[in-house]
Amino acid sequence: MNETEIQELTQCQRSYFLTGATLPVSARIGALKKLRLCIQAHEEEINQALKADLGKCAFESYMCETGLVLSELSHMIRHTPYYAKEHTVPTPLAQFSSRSYRKPSPYGVVLIMSPWNYPFLLSMDPLIDAIAAGNTAIVKPSAYSPNTSRIIEKIVSQCFDRSHVAVVTGGRAENTCLLNEHFDYIFFTGSQHVGREVMEKASRHLTPVTLELGGKSPCIVEKSANLKLAAKRIVFGKFLNCGQTCVAPDYIYCDREIKDDLILHIQKQINRQYSASPLNNENYGKIINQKHFSRILGLIDSGKVVCGGESNPDTLQIAPTVMDGVTFEDAVMQEEIFGPVLPVLTYESIDEAIAKVNSMAHPLALYIFSSDKSVIDKVTSQCGYGGGCVNDTLIHLATSEMGFGGFGESGMGSYHGKEGFDTFTHYKSIVDKKTWIDLPMRYQPYRRLNEKLLRKFLK
Repeated sequence: MNETEIQELTQCQRSYFLTGATLPVSARIGALKKLRLCIQAHEEEINQALKADLGKCAFESYMCETGLVLSELSHMIRHTPYYAKEHTVPTPLAQFSSRSYRKPSPYGVVLIMSPWNYPFLLSMDPLIDAIAAGNTAIVKPSAYSPNTSRIIEKIVSQCFDRSHVAVVTGGRAENTCLLNEHFDYIFFTGSQHVGREVMEKASRHLTPVTLELGGKSPCIVEKSANLKLAAKRIVFGKFLNCGQTCVAPDYIYCDREIKDDLILHIQKQINRQYSASPLNNENYGKIINQKHFSRILGLIDSGKVVCGGESNPDTLQIAPTVMDGVTFEDAVMQEEIFGPVLPVLTYESIDEAIAKVNSMAHPLALYIFSSDKSVIDKVTSQCGYGGGCVNDTLIHLATSEMGFGGFGESGMGSYHGKEGFDTFTHYKSIVDKKTWIDLPMRYQPYRRLNEKLLRKFLK
């Protein structure tokens, strides 16, 4: 799609939005129900697309993408009637007699830019929230996951007129054209580098943004932790989708006393979950493309590998890899890994660990494994991060009951459930003043009696 076509599409959606067609709650619910049926009808095609792009098996595709999308749809279909209601708030006595309320209103035309690592989930989840809030939307999926982009485009075109929801495919040229347009809201999921570009472009139109980015999410393992269970859950969270998860544990930061035992448990769990030959496991995925395959291999220091390290350039697969003896100065600690490589670093005290984590860029997620409540409270209170888990990994994002989002360098804003509805909604603050009485104290000429009354009202 060229620049002129994108301009026409944006204007088409703005014109449609201004008709008020997206405002009735019944229309929003109808659109969400139609989308749910279409996704269910195309589930096998979605699985095939995710298999082609990322090597995901059908179970993982449903668990991590399609199933979560359907869950968000069910939540929004059930709760949008309440979310979209006006909500009365208390009115100050000085404004007697009137009603004060907050009126949820859609922003208008929104742009949703999604990444390649969970291409279906991270395109559809924000789209669901945007539709529930009453917006029109243009979805721009990643060029790196073309098979999933095609099925997204197919589903959207079957469910919506392009004036309501449309998909724009392509690469950098299309991204640039879209970001040059004036949107009412931009929702971006991707790298910090591109996130800065999105924010810069949005600032030209003073367009509000949500940025879902990433970062080096630490996994702190304190000495009182159940190491066997910790290893099991860390291996799941780290190597799911071959480590290509924005909230995957980027590195382990553990007490020096338990490091060796923890590594042994991790090695056992890798063998148990992925077999002794992960590259031959049909349920183990692949790296998205050659560029990222080469980048990840460049982060592996063969002298520090204690487990894994094997790769297959023909299938773009890298075995689950654990590195020991890593320092914060190593190459693997200079960027978000976003691959199946797990460095292990150690600390002498939990205070040292907290200070180090806080000295780095704010991560999208943080995980703490411990049986000591005081340690858990200390880490969750004193460390700055987007969200996370205690004695588990990843699962904090798999719910519509809590918002998910970044903090500082890992992003801004959040979504899922009510938070997602709020993200794509402007709340108008309105006072409905009654006409049967009009208190005179605010009008000139000001009188001393009025001033005394005013002071009483505003205390």
